[in-house]
Amino acid sequence: MNAPIKRIDLNSDLGESFGPWTMGADDKMLSLVTSANIACGGHASDPETMFKTLTLAKENGVSVGAHPGYNDREGFGRRVIPMDPAQIANMVVAQIGALQAMSKLAGTDVAYVKAHGALANLAAADETVARAMVEAIHTLDPTLPILAISGTQVERVAKETNHPVYSEIFADRGYLSNGQLVPRGQDGAMIHDPTEAAERLLAMLETGLMPVIDGDPIHLDAHSICVHGDSPSAVAMAAEIRERLTAAGISIRSFLDK
Repeated sequence: MNAPIKRIDLNSDLGESFGPWTMGADDKMLSLVTSANIACGGHASDPETMFKTLTLAKENGVSVGAHPGYNDREGFGRRVIPMDPAQIANMVVAQIGALQAMSKLAGTDVAYVKAHGALANLAAADETVARAMVEAIHTLDPTLPILAISGTQVERVAKETNHPVYSEIFADRGYLSNGQLVPRGQDGAMIHDPTEAAERLLAMLETGLMPVIDGDPIHLDAHSICVHGDSPSAVAMAAEIRERLTAAGISIRSFLDK
């Protein structure tokens, strides 16, 4: 059995509003998390939303990551859009660049990259897409870390190519025995109860094993825990997880802190 994890990052997908449409409670989440994955104008966001979220993150001392996804606001980036791997790579780098530009105006820096939604799930399972995305990010900046879903192709390809990569697990999502997330809409895909989520995480950080819906628990590496910011229970879940983990002696810090 692995040694218990005594330090973990808490991240959330934020900055996902657009124009007059509001998604999530970013101000409250930014008082709880240590890393913020900020939408880059693909699945959500716009320049004003990016600037506001970057500024709030800076004020709260929260690390900032680019959160690129399919250019599909209507589907919130949760639909696979048919694209060649090279097109996906170009899209990802363009979105990272947009957030990097806005971060300069906000007086902060983009410290990592984490793919969103359907793009993240596709890259997690498809080595060709994962490789195209990792190599594009490496070309943009070989020191820019990737936050990858633990146990997936993105994590494996990044390690293989010596690109800095950190591994995340999800507080509010169910897992399959192959390490993939249970597809949304299927039974067991979502965990809504904050207490259930916190207890599952405490057990996982103690043992290194994540329960799955179709077999025995699997080993996953974990540098960060994600709570989806668009969930109605997001704030309550993030608060419960932070309180329970802290009480158990687990330090909540950015995965980028040395």
